[in-house]
Amino acid sequence: MTFIIEMLPVGMFLALFVLLALGVPVAFSLFGISIGFCLLAWGTSGMPIIVSSVFGSINNFTLVAIPLFILMSVLLEKSKIVEELFDVLYRVSWKLRGGLAIAAIVVGAILGAISGVVAAGVIGLGLIALPQMLKYKYNRELSLGAVMAGGTLGQLIPPSLNMVVFGAITGVSVASLFAGGLSAGILLAALYVIFIAAVGIFKPRTFPKPVGLEAKPEVSIGRVVRGLVLPAILIAVVLGSILSGAATPTEGAVIGVVGTLGLAVFSGGLNWRMLKDSCWSSTKTTGMIIWILAGAAAFSAVFAGIGGLALVGEAAELAPGGRWGVLIFAVVFLFVLGMFLETMAVILLSAPILTPIITAQGFDDLWWALLFMVVLQTAYLTPPFGFAIFYLKSVTEKAIRIGHIYRATLPFIGMQILFVILCIVFPGILTWLPDLLE
Repeated sequence: MTFIIEMLPVGMFLALFVLLALGVPVAFSLFGISIGFCLLAWGTSGMPIIVSSVFGSINNFTLVAIPLFILMSVLLEKSKIVEELFDVLYRVSWKLRGGLAIAAIVVGAILGAISGVVAAGVIGLGLIALPQMLKYKYNRELSLGAVMAGGTLGQLIPPSLNMVVFGAITGVSVASLFAGGLSAGILLAALYVIFIAAVGIFKPRTFPKPVGLEAKPEVSIGRVVRGLVLPAILIAVVLGSILSGAATPTEGAVIGVVGTLGLAVFSGGLNWRMLKDSCWSSTKTTGMIIWILAGAAAFSAVFAGIGGLALVGEAAELAPGGRWGVLIFAVVFLFVLGMFLETMAVILLSAPILTPIITAQGFDDLWWALLFMVVLQTAYLTPPFGFAIFYLKSVTEKAIRIGHIYRATLPFIGMQILFVILCIVFPGILTWLPDLLE
């Protein structure tokens, strides 16, 4: 009987993977398993644990930033600002070997710095950048990979929704997370660009240069200002207000929404129908995230209550190599979870479990939080359930099969793993900017 009780935490994760494999939505899977194992362990007397954990997770003012940042991303997409941004960068970079793929990475980074919503980045680039690359005979897998890699930079580059949630549930400063994420995201984007440029140099057939009159576009000052300069100003205002301490992340999100509306008015893309559709779309997305957040809070509470934290802690302590062995165990644990779960669920399930274990080993909590985010970056691309894969598949033509997209992720996953290693070996990569701003 004792053995069965000790194995209940393992049973929770196994049951979760089974329900997800059957296609049950993440939020409902989390709630169903939480209620089921709560009744199994304590009967109806344990239900207040679920109620209090859900209320505690949602009753957090920082989370108000989530619907605002989502609204920003939807407004950017529907007002054609993203399309204009890529078009301008294409007109500037078309002469470069692999210039369109590099432009996709840069636009993804800019979108991440404006909205912080990965789905908007991947889908936006999939609709705008991918057709252009395929039109000019770019290598299909590398084109798909560039779209996914660029679109997922919003996971690191602030304002990142995942950082807001991580800070809310662990108490790590969101502004410090934003500062560290900014430097890490820019460095990772630079790594992608170097890789693409190197492929263009050593395998020029991978990225043929565009030919023909339409491949020699003119660049007007007005288009550069409207497509590039104004979004850059919006980024500076939103991030500057948060990183300087002049605004909280929630207040910064309000500034971002107002600024995005101003850009939409200036570009002529704002109308009543677009505004109504944007509000409705952002409301649906926010509802999904809140349900996942609540379900994950219930799951974590029950998991901890039946001894899950102690079980993971014991497993970590058995890892060879002392404190570094514990760290590697945590990183591998995150990587594996990211192969099967949505990133928000990974944060809500594992951050409360792993963070106390890692900080107890003497690692800095901010550095661990940022490393957590860097490892989480791989979760969007790792098969079988990397969400960027499915975001992109939803907007590609039928000729592009899921197998093509799986293969496209491999070189970029390799670069992300390399970046994780660099962040562990050289921790200052993640913390130099937060330390500078203190």
